[in-house]
Amino acid sequence: MKPMMRILTGLALCLPLLWTSMADAQEYRVRAGDRLTIEVLEDTTLNRTIPVLPGGTITFPYAGSLQVSGQSPTAIGNRISQSLAGVLASPPTVFVSVTPLDPMPMVETPQAMLINVYVMGEASSPGAKNVPPGTTFLQALSQAGGLTPFAATKRIQLRRPSMPGTVVSINYDAIMRGAAMSQDPVLAEGDVIIIPERSLFE
Repeated sequence: MKPMMRILTGLALCLPLLWTSMADAQEYRVRAGDRLTIEVLEDTTLNRTIPVLPGGTITFPYAGSLQVSGQSPTAIGNRISQSLAGVLASPPTVFVSVTPLDPMPMVETPQAMLINVYVMGEASSPGAKNVPPGTTFLQALSQAGGLTPFAATKRIQLRRPSMPGTVVSINYDAIMRGAAMSQDPVLAEGDVIIIPERSLFE
């Protein structure tokens, strides 16, 4: 009976780990353009909703810049919890939930249902982009491959030809620091995103 008991004991110890691994494997994997809502039970001042930037990173207090693209919300929460462990008085409890980027359609979206936007200047892949209605600035920027190292990140402009004279200034640096989601405007048909080249002392 002893060998059998050892086997059963080993299985009992392994099952929770196996279950955790299976659950993590089935979790949603974060993508650029998603929005993460992060809650820290021990310090609510750290709670915030932040976008996953085109490079797949987020910035969180005490954790700095984290590469999160391709990871599950549970894994991201664990990494943030580890970063806060030496800062908070008690072991941190971190919950991460995801508002995904618009899901990829199962069938090709009819051309008539897309809108045309244009990305000009210091983007990795500038040009015309066909995107679904409701696409935001960050999501379009992700489709354009993100910014080049020469982009003037504080002087990006959104021009709306459908409303002549309308120019929206976008501070990409502020978004990186977790600015309000009003800094990530929803795009409309014909919108033009202009990313100027930074000056020598910028």
